[in-house]
Amino acid sequence: MPVSDRGWQKPLQYLAAAWAGLLLLFWRDAADMVAIWWNSSTFNHCLLIVPILVWLVMQRKELLAQLKPEPWLPALLYAAAGACGWLLGDAAGLAVARQLGLVMMMQASVSALLGPNVTKGLLFPLFYMFFLVPIGEEIVPALQTLTATMCMTLLGWAGIPAHIDGIFITTPTGYFRVAEACSGVKFLIAMVAYGTLVANLCFNRWPRRLAFLAACVVVPILANGLRAFGTIYIAHHSSNDFAAGFDHVFYGWIFFGLVIGLVMASGWPFFDKRADAPAFDPANLQVPVRHSTTNVKAVTAILLAAALPFGWSTYSATKTSPTPDRIALPRVEGWAVVPYKPKVHWTPRFIGGSHYLSGRYRNAVGQDVDMFVVVYDRQNEGRELVGFGQGAIDPDGFWSWTADTPAPPNGKSERIKTKGAAREVISFYRVNGVTSGSAARIKLATLQARLLAGEQQAVAILISSEQKGDQSPRPAIDAFVKSLGNIDKVADHFAGLR
Repeated sequence: MPVSDRGWQKPLQYLAAAWAGLLLLFWRDAADMVAIWWNSSTFNHCLLIVPILVWLVMQRKELLAQLKPEPWLPALLYAAAGACGWLLGDAAGLAVARQLGLVMMMQASVSALLGPNVTKGLLFPLFYMFFLVPIGEEIVPALQTLTATMCMTLLGWAGIPAHIDGIFITTPTGYFRVAEACSGVKFLIAMVAYGTLVANLCFNRWPRRLAFLAACVVVPILANGLRAFGTIYIAHHSSNDFAAGFDHVFYGWIFFGLVIGLVMASGWPFFDKRADAPAFDPANLQVPVRHSTTNVKAVTAILLAAALPFGWSTYSATKTSPTPDRIALPRVEGWAVVPYKPKVHWTPRFIGGSHYLSGRYRNAVGQDVDMFVVVYDRQNEGRELVGFGQGAIDPDGFWSWTADTPAPPNGKSERIKTKGAAREVISFYRVNGVTSGSAARIKLATLQARLLAGEQQAVAILISSEQKGDQSPRPAIDAFVKSLGNIDKVADHFAGLR
């Protein structure tokens, strides 16, 4: 049956107009997503999601042609939810939330303009659009820790003596760091996207689909632990250089190809869906549509729902939040500023700050403490106080997190390490009258400031000290923080609010 016979031409034209309007309005978020797909090896697989989506729709073309599209009012609630999600993400400085909101609004446009019957026929392609959102790098630290733990277990079984400190493993023949690239997150994210597609195409029964998806999560994690152990094992019996070269070639071109083959081979006997099975039965979807509307009203409502949060965000961005022309290290009773001469250089990573300041203090008993301050006049995309890659550790540097340590009131404390040096760092973040070491709490305070036009200046104060021998650096940090006084007043002074 020709598409035009079922009244498809105009709804598709209005859908194209709705998508064009959304992409034009939120072009920056769309461009950021594409840039991440292209530039980040973790999300290169997303470049394949778009053609896969086109293929999934074309696979259903003849079945969809048997349905009659009809604009549907309830879908506008989902569009409103996406718009609110975008606004909250913009206010909190969460790019992934803005991108998720954009995808939700595009999904809602399909449902609003084509109706519930067509939506049911396109349910999986619409769901699969979520894989366009570059999300998942947040689990890197957990995967690093898990990989290091698995390595220690396997080294013990292999009879190789080893010591672990966070994500650092020491053996009699080498010193190893489970870096971000060794966490296995790249393959895990891609495997979940691939597994979801296979689960839909090859299985009918949900228990089998869920079991296959579980395998797509568990097997890559275990395989990555085995790969990391293999690298250390080879280094122990040969050399670190040989192990590193072998790991690069074997990991990139062979090992995880074998893992994919293993997962597929294991699932193959349980495939219960014919290769030529229709994606859905149009006869079961031919039901009357309640709460219908017109194409013009649906498009207008979608674009209005999108324009309102965008307009508020634009207005909020025009509000000024001035900071001092310059900032200086404070005088701290009992402490003097001395030259910075660490064992290994350490600099936190905060992109886009308005002011940066750092210095080393020493007291009468010889305790050394480093103070780092960054001030933002406001936060926006690429200029965020907390987020992935921001904080005491530069992901591209040579320092790594090893453990959280007891935190002071309204602060965050962690131990970081590199080859030949270790230190403890206490971080205080302050936004809109809130001081906390919790990223979630600071994001909430940032969101509140943006939505309610509060003070948008943001400050991070990091106090750190190097470990000397077996002596803990924490007493020096605690003594300095006590002498520094009210951290709220200190942060507000840096921000120019007091």
